[in-house]
Amino acid sequence: MTERDRLGLRGLLPPRVMSFEQQYERFINSFRSLEHNTRGEPDSIVALAKWRILNRLHDRNETLYYRVLIDNIKDFAPIIYTPTVGLVCENYSGLFRRPRGMYFSAKDKGEMMSMIYNWPAEKVDMIVVTDGSRILGLGDLGVQGIGIPIGKLDVYVAAAGINPQKVLPIMLDVGTNNEKLLEDKLYLGLRQPRLEGEEYLAVVDEFMEAVHARWPKAVVQFEDFQMKWAFETLQRYRNRFCMFNDDVQGTAGVALAGLLGAVRAQGRPLQDFTNQKIVVVGAGSAGIGVLSMAKQAMLRMPGIHRTGEGHNQFWVLDKDGLITKARKDLDSAVARFARGFGPDEVPDLYEGASLVEVVKKVKPHVLLGLSGVGGIFNEEVLKAMKESDSPRPAVFAMSNPTTKAECTPDDVFKHVGDKAIFASGSPFSNVSLGNGKSGYANQANNMYLFPGIGLGALLSGARHVSDGMLQAAAECLASYITDDEIRKGILFPSVSSIRHITARVGAAVVRAAVAEDLAEGCCDVGPRELGSMSESEAVDYVARKMWYPIYSPLVSDK
Repeated sequence: MTERDRLGLRGLLPPRVMSFEQQYERFINSFRSLEHNTRGEPDSIVALAKWRILNRLHDRNETLYYRVLIDNIKDFAPIIYTPTVGLVCENYSGLFRRPRGMYFSAKDKGEMMSMIYNWPAEKVDMIVVTDGSRILGLGDLGVQGIGIPIGKLDVYVAAAGINPQKVLPIMLDVGTNNEKLLEDKLYLGLRQPRLEGEEYLAVVDEFMEAVHARWPKAVVQFEDFQMKWAFETLQRYRNRFCMFNDDVQGTAGVALAGLLGAVRAQGRPLQDFTNQKIVVVGAGSAGIGVLSMAKQAMLRMPGIHRTGEGHNQFWVLDKDGLITKARKDLDSAVARFARGFGPDEVPDLYEGASLVEVVKKVKPHVLLGLSGVGGIFNEEVLKAMKESDSPRPAVFAMSNPTTKAECTPDDVFKHVGDKAIFASGSPFSNVSLGNGKSGYANQANNMYLFPGIGLGALLSGARHVSDGMLQAAAECLASYITDDEIRKGILFPSVSSIRHITARVGAAVVRAAVAEDLAEGCCDVGPRELGSMSESEAVDYVARKMWYPIYSPLVSDK
């Protein structure tokens, strides 16, 4: 009541003063009522209804919104993030009620250095930016892709404890080649084809310079750029700014953690990772990112000759089948993983071989999908996978959203067998195998890793995000799972432990930044203090820096 009197609110609110806990309970009850009232409705209708009720809470009470997310992250992550975020992006122009974040368009060329000062916050620690060109497995969604940076930053706040007043979602609108959107009367973006070549890069260059000029210590995460721009921008900026690309590097880190876990689950020492046969379906930014990081991990294993590439343990397929050195116009990023000629090659596997042919002849330990083609791991492919050289074949269906997943856990445990290991990018339910046993549906989700990478880079004051920092994050995640869990086929921890996981991963990133002499310190903690921290002290340091949602007094008691 003192606050109401001091702020001139007496009479403008109902007389009852509700505590934070009472407001929290009121919202949860409203959410459960929504769940009850929408039973039997189509999944898409229910998902959007849940997103709307959370979005309205975000609009009116940010503190309560993030407390609800943190306490119920396992239930609400699929709503604010994948898979519902894909549905939101597809319908964003119709769902739009108020702006969130900033929009830099091709029409703003020459104005971005002044525009950046229109953002009201004095300090920004974390930025997620997209150009909307490849949203999940849904393709070019133009300006509607802003839903991805918004969702990612909600995860940053909930999982990494980044202060929500210091995050900034950004859309780079350079046009769209999606004819359906260009004809949509509600479409909110530029009605023009996408910029290409130097015109495109000039827009991104100007944006990055503007961000760095105002917030030189901010970490910038690139998200859902089409393959050619994902690699181009990563190489262009990674040594100039503190940035990383989550599709190329974050997805790769999560996949690497899963691959290392699969080695353990198959009863082999980690050094045997270098002998795993891995078939990768999808040669886009995510697929090549996974291959590159897995190759780096292999080269770091004991007994591997580090001056050469070593033997190729990967078979990579795209829409045209198996990629070999006979492929014309082979992209340089893919070329190092193309199959060639020699004693390591499987007989009678040629350029363009089908997925079924490859699986039957290679008998891989792991089948990994990042294709964006839903159901491509069909019954024939999975039955061939049953003949794997491993007693516990692993199938990773990592494409998002759920409709784009290469297969379901039911498919895997039915056709490959109950000893199979399954992981997916979007959440699935565990599968009953009978006799009280269940097949574990691992969620190989980027949210296990990118919050810790971003937080670790921020709290170390890293000049840029190195491969060593990313490897440290992936290896930390892989080590989080106990041997007992591994034996049950569990490769990734529960999302409900996300803050604890992020603290561990963030500390590993900080220590890697210090070891590589990239850390400049953050706030009152300098590089020398960071360097003197033990592993447990680094975890405590990261955990202490996490923001937690509580109401702050609006007036002083004095």
